Amino acid sequence: MEKSSLDADCCALNTVLVEEKKGHLIPNGNAHQGVNGTLNGGPISAAGFPERETWTRQMDFMMSCVGFAVGLGNVWRFPYLCYKNGGGVFLIPYVLFIFLGGIPIFFLEIALGQFMKAGSINVWNIAPLFKGLGYASMVIVFFCNTYYIMVLAWGFYYLIKSFNSTLPWSTCDNPWNTENCIEIFRHDDCQNGTIGNSTFGNLTCEELANGRSPIIEFWENKVLNISDGLDEPGVINWELMLCLMAVWVMVYFCVWKGVKSTGKIVYFTATFPYVVLIILLVRGVTLPGAYDGILYYVKPDWSKLGEAQVWIDAGTQIFFSYAIGLGALTALGSYNRFNNDCYKDAFVLALINSGTSFFSGFVVFSILGFMASEQGVDISKVAESGPGLAFIAYPKAVSLMPVAPVWAALFFVMLLLLGLDSQFVGVEGFVTGILDLFPGKYYMRYQREIAVAICCLLCFIIDLSMVTQGGMYVFQLFDYYSASGMTLLWQAFWECVVVAWVYGADRFMDDIARMIGYRPFPWMKWCWSFITPCVCMGIFLFHLLNYKPLTYNNVYVYPWWGEVIGWCLALSSMLCIPVSLVYKLSGAKGTFRERWENLTKPVWGGHHLEYMAPDTDIKSLASLSPGTEENKVIIFESVM
Repeated sequence: MEKSSLDADCCALNTVLVEEKKGHLIPNGNAHQGVNGTLNGGPISAAGFPERETWTRQMDFMMSCVGFAVGLGNVWRFPYLCYKNGGGVFLIPYVLFIFLGGIPIFFLEIALGQFMKAGSINVWNIAPLFKGLGYASMVIVFFCNTYYIMVLAWGFYYLIKSFNSTLPWSTCDNPWNTENCIEIFRHDDCQNGTIGNSTFGNLTCEELANGRSPIIEFWENKVLNISDGLDEPGVINWELMLCLMAVWVMVYFCVWKGVKSTGKIVYFTATFPYVVLIILLVRGVTLPGAYDGILYYVKPDWSKLGEAQVWIDAGTQIFFSYAIGLGALTALGSYNRFNNDCYKDAFVLALINSGTSFFSGFVVFSILGFMASEQGVDISKVAESGPGLAFIAYPKAVSLMPVAPVWAALFFVMLLLLGLDSQFVGVEGFVTGILDLFPGKYYMRYQREIAVAICCLLCFIIDLSMVTQGGMYVFQLFDYYSASGMTLLWQAFWECVVVAWVYGADRFMDDIARMIGYRPFPWMKWCWSFITPCVCMGIFLFHLLNYKPLTYNNVYVYPWWGEVIGWCLALSSMLCIPVSLVYKLSGAKGTFRERWENLTKPVWGGHHLEYMAPDTDIKSLASLSPGTEENKVIIFESVM
């Protein structure tokens, strides 16, 4: 009976390994295998370099995934997109894309990392010709690490300003406030064209309609001190720069010792935000107008379903929120035990992720409903759509609570923790991918600490462009082009194609069965092979056909050279895949068929040999696969 290519390779390479180890294999799943069967790592080898780390407990992995995937994408980006796309109608395509793309690729990346025991680059040794996927994910996660931390810097700035007896964003008597600033909007008292107010004097209804909340003015005039455009960078906000530096220092000391320390920190950073969210929801639903806000959130505007942007935002939000295509999930999965049940983990983590997004929407919209009621306007006009939503709606909520500074400090500590775990796991994924490129013989003491320091310093230097007066325009360039939208869709499309059609969907399902002891539901295979690639490419093309120039607050239109910079950011990751593929094919020898076969042949690791030794009962799992052994052989032959 002919075996699959994985079995054949393992048997051939295992002979070498058995001779070296005197016929004994210890299945710890931590050794690394290089090309031609040379071991790159092991449990403190003779060369003196350490084995690959594993999670102390499996719960460390779960909490790290929750901390990474559940972050500002849920509490800031999801409500922002709901707000932008008409409220509840956004939930329809969002839920649809969870099952068509989110869960299948989320599971694919975790399982791939666990199976290959490598970071985002070396994990594609499963099909070396497409190693450009790893480089692309490294570029994306680098950009994401660079701009994502700005939200944490803003949150840290608000946290410091919270330590005042009166919150600075709750009054209009500050130097940054304008004459249109109004603390209390009393539209119900607007009678006969005037309103009497002891603080602001007599205001006409027209003047009242032009009033601006002190929260919005604090955000735009004090925190951002925003200029008139991208071509006017202005001066550096030194307060904000110090906040940025402090956040990067925190990230460094969370990551520098690896997953052994990271796995402990996330127990606090991943759970504490839920406590504060529940408290804010209880307060929010008791405010006047909260019902209208929540109704706006859950009641769909069916006309929006015909707009391409709603579907694009729903699809891209799934990939952004689930942290797909960034390579960090494969890095986290690579520290799992080889036999960990990652299939069950994927569904649990997806439920937590989307559940948090949905729950956060109730918190945000209850506050937006109150603000709309207070100002006497429609909820769609209560605040500008944009990244500042979390710094407008949430500060308003805490300012209405008794002992407001305490609640403000508590909230922004939560915001900081919510983003910190996402940030340092993203940095962990980037550093893991870089270090995996260096063979074990180049191991040096403190190489992780040095690599993390270089990564943080480089990102900090780029971030200096985002703490200027024109920094928000730079931030939106990164957000719109580099690490969301088309880049993630492009990455997810190729991941599915490579695993399902180059390596083989059935073949990978067999590999997963070897790890977890049973075959996942065939829906996963169907998604990887047909549904998810079609969904990704469909949204990708939809995005291109309906492309609109980037704007800020729907008013400022970016100049042409700003869009050129944005497209350079996007193409810097997208071109990694085709350029790497062409380079490898052109540099190989033989006919095209021979080149293809040689370059798509997997490079197995030492842990594969240990778990798939000749005496392993491979046929015990064959009974779980559909069809007979003969069918299985035909599938593998067709892939080659």
